[in-house]
Amino acid sequence: MYLGLDLGTSGLRALLTDPEGKVLDSAEAGYENPHPHAGWSEQDSADWIAACETAIAKIKSRNGAALAALKGIGLSGQMHGATLIDRDGRVLRPCILWNDTRSASEAAALDAMPEMRAITGNIVFPGFTAPKLMWVAKHEPEVFAKVAKVLLPKDYLRLWLTGDTVADLSDAAGTSWLNTGKRDWSGDALARSGLSADHMPSLVEGSEVSGMLRDTLAASWGIKTPVVVAGGAADNAAAACGAGCFAEGQGFVSLGTSGVLLAAKDRYAPAPETAVHTFCHAVPARWYQMGVILAATDSLNWLARNLGQSPGDLARALPEQISGPNRAMFLPYLSGERTPHNNAALRGSFVGLDIASDPKALTAAVMEGVAYALRDNLEALKATGTELSSVLALGGGARSRYWLETIATLFDTPLQLPADGEFGAAMGAVRLAMAAAEKASLEEIMTQPEIAGTIEPRADLTSAYEAGYQRYAALAPALIADAERVGA
Repeated sequence: MYLGLDLGTSGLRALLTDPEGKVLDSAEAGYENPHPHAGWSEQDSADWIAACETAIAKIKSRNGAALAALKGIGLSGQMHGATLIDRDGRVLRPCILWNDTRSASEAAALDAMPEMRAITGNIVFPGFTAPKLMWVAKHEPEVFAKVAKVLLPKDYLRLWLTGDTVADLSDAAGTSWLNTGKRDWSGDALARSGLSADHMPSLVEGSEVSGMLRDTLAASWGIKTPVVVAGGAADNAAAACGAGCFAEGQGFVSLGTSGVLLAAKDRYAPAPETAVHTFCHAVPARWYQMGVILAATDSLNWLARNLGQSPGDLARALPEQISGPNRAMFLPYLSGERTPHNNAALRGSFVGLDIASDPKALTAAVMEGVAYALRDNLEALKATGTELSSVLALGGGARSRYWLETIATLFDTPLQLPADGEFGAAMGAVRLAMAAAEKASLEEIMTQPEIAGTIEPRADLTSAYEAGYQRYAALAPALIADAERVGA
């Protein structure tokens, strides 16, 4: 049997499968995400361990015999978090998460250093790990002085599982310390933030063995045979493995808390000036590029919270088919933006509101605004020379046909809907565990899901939505200028 552990921002999900990938059981456990100050986002790493213990206990209580036959574990996790460990393995402070923007000035300073983009293949974004350590060095020097290892969130979970400090390349690529083309730590990049390779975990490919499950845990779970723990992957790379986005031209658009447009790549072709991320894939000799917006379904959650309704109720009030752009427009920069603006100070806005604007109109504007922002991502990917031959629609927001038809029309590209089943990050982690334990062909493991349907672009509305997108794109500079004025 195989186990995938997906360590998300709000909770951990465990997925148990048989050797063919058939799901036998799954369990979840949540945890808090405190925001002690404006722009801060932290987490207690002990909560991750407690959540994993809770999820495993649920599976053991229902499927103890299957869990006892476990052969491999794969890990997936939220990227960029800074978990700081001292020489005795103690955690020095709460983990600073991916959506924490306190280190914007440190990111800008590091990004301005010669050769940083050439080394890492990426802009140094405020959410990345390196500027977080520079912030700690400046504001918490007593903590920085004690740092022996810097671990990404899922790799702290790995430390508990195996006793080893190891990272996979897809996750390491989001730190601003990895030479993403050479797939190794860069001593030069590390030195620029006051660290060395000694502070880093060892590196493995996501489909390789990173260690073995500790005997004490195996015994408590009722397992008597050795269990390998795969390198695993960053959440989006794991989702790409779960959805079979493995070869050049295969990709997905994901409507989760954040929004992602990802394309698999057979070669390393960074273009950091576009604000597109270029990261190592979870498997050898492959990479992926992606554009990221920071608030996709989170924008709808924000609107629902302020209207006193549920996101589901707001979404269900809209028709299944689009009829043209709304007059009201929403720019979804609630927490700043990554692609293409790379601006942590940018903030959202409603434009074109009318006295008759009701919750339905606001919901439509929010969904369209997210779709326009994803179109920005598509344009950025195209600027790197990337072309998408097939696009899967994933994430909780993909349940809204209205949302998907808007995106398909703005992309002028069909969106494929996977049949019901598991194809996300937890399944990707399972597949990486299979690859590590079985040494099987990656092409045989990383297959795409069965397609249940396709959302076609609305040819009769393409020009109208193109005009809407041009209006949207023209508004962003005004918001950027406003952010600069407020910041000054």
